[in-house]
Amino acid sequence: MLRLNNLTFERGDDVLFSGLDAVVYPGQRMAVVGRNGVGKSTLFKLVLGELEGSAGEVDFPDDWRVGHMAQEVEASDRPAIEYVIDGDHGLRQVEADIGKTEDAETLANLYSRYEDLGGYQATAKAGEILNGLGFDDQMVNDPYASFSGGWRIRLNLAQALMSPSDLLLLDEPTNHLDLEAILWLEGWLNRFPGALLIIAHDRAFLDNTTTSVLHLAGGSGKLYRGNYSAFERQRSAELERQQAMAAKHEAQAQHIQQFVDRFRAKASKAKQVQSRIKALERMQTQAALHVDSDYRVQFSNPNKVSNPLFSFRDLKLGYDDTEVLQKVSQTVLPGARIGVLGANGAGKSTLLKALVGDLKPQAGTLERGQHAAIGYFAQHQLESLNTNDSAYNTAMALHPEQTPQQCRDYLGGWGFSLKMIERPINSLSGGEKARLVLSLLAAERPAILVLDEPTNHLDLDMRDALALALQAYSGAVIIVAHDRNLLDKIVDEFWLVVNGSLDTYHGDLEQYTASRQDQAALTAPVSKTAVNSRKRQRQERAAARQSLHELRSTVKKLERQIEQVSEQLKALESRLADTETYAQMPADELSELLTDAATARKNLETLEERWLNVSAELEAELT
Repeated sequence: MLRLNNLTFERGDDVLFSGLDAVVYPGQRMAVVGRNGVGKSTLFKLVLGELEGSAGEVDFPDDWRVGHMAQEVEASDRPAIEYVIDGDHGLRQVEADIGKTEDAETLANLYSRYEDLGGYQATAKAGEILNGLGFDDQMVNDPYASFSGGWRIRLNLAQALMSPSDLLLLDEPTNHLDLEAILWLEGWLNRFPGALLIIAHDRAFLDNTTTSVLHLAGGSGKLYRGNYSAFERQRSAELERQQAMAAKHEAQAQHIQQFVDRFRAKASKAKQVQSRIKALERMQTQAALHVDSDYRVQFSNPNKVSNPLFSFRDLKLGYDDTEVLQKVSQTVLPGARIGVLGANGAGKSTLLKALVGDLKPQAGTLERGQHAAIGYFAQHQLESLNTNDSAYNTAMALHPEQTPQQCRDYLGGWGFSLKMIERPINSLSGGEKARLVLSLLAAERPAILVLDEPTNHLDLDMRDALALALQAYSGAVIIVAHDRNLLDKIVDEFWLVVNGSLDTYHGDLEQYTASRQDQAALTAPVSKTAVNSRKRQRQERAAARQSLHELRSTVKKLERQIEQVSEQLKALESRLADTETYAQMPADELSELLTDAATARKNLETLEERWLNVSAELEAELT
C-alpha cells in the first residue's frame, strides 16, 4: 500500500498542508482534488521523491514500480510508437542487454526474460494505447518532435500507461483529450489493477474512474469514500452545517433555482427538459461546495439577433485536395444550444472553422444573418495573445470606454487578482490564459458563441461558473467539449460528425457515450472466459437503453401534445377574455366555446399529469 503519514510541506512561510494522512491500496483509484494552489501537484512530487516534506513520510513497498505522466519532455525524432514503448523501462533494459551480450546461455536467459515481459507483444500493446488515445496508423510512426503540444501530452500519457506500474500517478490526463479518448481511458483505468492517484477537473471522468477522494483545503486534507459525486454530497452536507456559509449558499441556491423554475415553467417547449432540470437541480448540491468560489462570470447578451443565424446547404469542407466533410446542411436558430459529437479527426473543428469564417467551403452555400456576430474560442487563440502585455492592458485596449476600476472589477470576477492583471500574460498558467480569452469574448455581446474545447485547463469551480453563465446567456451556443457535465447542463440538441458527414443525433449524451463504450468493448482484447459475460452485459445495456429510449420518446410526444393543447387553450381563452365575444356571439356558439375551453383545460391537466408520471419513471431509470 501507499501510506502518507503525518505529511507536511512548507514553502517559505506558506504551509500547503500539515499532518496529511492517507492510505491507497492496490485496486484503489483516488482522486486528489482542491482549488488551485493547495498542493495537488506538490503531493505528486513528494510521492515521486522529487520533493521532500518538512515532516512526516511517504511510504510504499520497495519493490513497487511507480509510473507517472511526464508534463514536459525534450522533443526528439523518436517515432511515436517507440517513444511509448520506452515507458516500459524493464523491457528496454533487457533489449539493451541482448544487444551487448554474446554468451549463448546468457542470451537464452535474456530472451526468456524478454518473453516474460511481453516483449513480443509490446508493439501491439503500444499501438492499442495510441489508437485508444486518437492516433491513426500513420501518426504512430511520426517523430515525437513533429507533434503539437496537445498531442505530445497524449504521447506522455500513452507512455505512462505503457509502463508496468504498481502505483500510477496521472496529473490532468484528460487535458487535450476528446470525448472518445476519455471514454477509452476510463475503460483502461477501470481495468488497472494497481493503486492509482489522479488529478483532474472533469467531474464525469472522476465519477467513472475513482473510488475515493482526497480533498486538500485549508492546509490539510480529508479522505472521502466514493467517487467525486459522493464526495460533493458529503462535503456539501458538511458546509451546510457551517452557519457562516448559510447566507452565501441561500443566495446562490436562489440564483440557480431561477433557472430550474424557468425551464420547468417552459417544460412543454424545452427539448430534453427532464435531463436539463435534473442537471440544474444537481447544481444546487454542487452550489454548497462552491459557494466560496471567486468566480463571478457572465456573457453579455446580444443587442440584435438574426433569425436564422446561420443556414448552410450541401457544404463541402476540407483542406487543399483533402475532403473532410461533404453534404453538410443545417440551420442555426437564435438561442440554440448545440453540442457537436464525433471521434477525434472526424471533422468537428473543421466544421467550427467553417462556421466562424476561418475556412472557406470548397462547395455549397453558407449564409450568415446580418446580426450574427460570433464569439469564437479555440486553443490556438491562447497562443495569439500579446503575451508581453498584461491582462489589464489587453482588456482596456478592447474596451476603452470602461473605467480602470470597472476593468479591474470585471477581470476580478473571472478570477484575476490585482497582481495577476498587471503581470505579463506569458507568466499566466494555461487555465488563466483560457479564462482571459473567455472573459474577452464574454464582453463582446456576440449573437452566437462557438466554443472549441473551452474547458481545457479550467478548474472545477470555473467550469461550474461557466455552465451558469452559459445558461443565462440569451444567444446561441455551438460547442465541442469533452466535459460531459458541462454538455449535460447547457446542450439541447446534438450534431454528430461521422463518416465524412454531419447529422442530427436524436439520442442524448448518455446514449451516445453508452454506444461508444459498447463499440470500444467490442474491439478490446478479452479472455475467452469473459466473452459470455461481456455479451450478457451488452444485451442488458441494450435492453436498458431501449427502455430509456421508449420513455424519452413518450416524454417528447407528450411535450408536443401539451404544446399543441396549450396553444389551443390560449387561443380559446383569448376569445373568452374579449368583451366583444359576449356582446356579439350567439348563445349557442358561446356555450360551445366555453365547452371547448373546459375540454382543453381538462385535456391539458391529463397530459401534464401523465407527463409528470412518465418523467418521474424516466428519472428513476436514470438514477
